[in-house]
Amino acid sequence: MTDEGPRVWVGDQVYDADAGREGIVTDVTGDGTYILGPVYMWTATWTAPSDEKLKVILSREERNRQYRKLGW
Repeated sequence: MTDEGPRVWVGDQVYDADAGREGIVTDVTGDGTYILGPVYMWTATWTAPSDEKLKVILSREERNRQYRKLGW
């Protein structure tokens, strides 16, 4: 049994070990590059060549549950 964690996908809040910051996955390109954006704004995106150094902090589903609790 491995401790890999959930698979990274669009909408997940992740920690990017290479960039040293958290972001939200906004897209995955055909070649497997992950496009990430800052958690609290919609500008200044960056890329990660794969999900190897991305760790899911909050899944998209969990983020949506939290937003519904807040009434957003």
